[in-house]
Amino acid sequence: MIMVAASLVAVLVGGVAVDRIAAARAEGRTAEAFQDGTGTADRPSVHVRGFPVLNQLAAGRLDHVDLTAHDIPAGGSTRPLPVTRLTVGMDGLKTSGSADEAHADGVTASAFLSYADVSRALGVQVSQGDESGRVDARASLPLVGDVTVSASVSAAGGNRIAFTDVRAEQGELLPPLKSLLDKALEEPIPLQNVPEGLRLRSVTTTEDGIDARFTGRSVTFHPNSSSA
Repeated sequence: MIMVAASLVAVLVGGVAVDRIAAARAEGRTAEAFQDGTGTADRPSVHVRGFPVLNQLAAGRLDHVDLTAHDIPAGGSTRPLPVTRLTVGMDGLKTSGSADEAHADGVTASAFLSYADVSRALGVQVSQGDESGRVDARASLPLVGDVTVSASVSAAGGNRIAFTDVRAEQGELLPPLKSLLDKALEEPIPLQNVPEGLRLRSVTTTEDGIDARFTGRSVTFHPNSSSA
């Protein structure tokens, strides 16, 4: 009985090890496809949930995969806004022998945009506002002075973030400063670096930045798949 039990333990341990190797390979392929599609400098972290993974791979479909990527660049834009951190949950991720693409039936994602990155993109200093859902934007010009306004932050069509209901908070809104703020805030800023197929649903303000929430159906990650 001892020998039988030891044999069973060995088989189970060996099975878990093989399953873990298969999971690691699937995670690596998914991370590579995502990195190629978004241009991140570092490989994102990927975790395949569920056990055994071998059964999911045999069926050609992973039940759920979590992915976290950092510092996704934004190119080809007059106001490039990188994503500081992107967390993605993928249901029904279809697998293949190639790292060229990965396809998910359903996706939920959260993009964190630091105020430092938002400030660089807009050309004015952005920080958390005194009210929920609002930010403060501070504009400064030599020999003119500075002014701070408050703006409401919301999701706009085309995966864009809009700044509306602008209110003067501090300082005099002189014409040169008003022109600078109008240029920064009047047009919604696009998020051009999220995977194609994701749609911006809501945004919230936090102490350190803006959280943008996305959902998507039938999303494919492949090289050059980020939104244009």
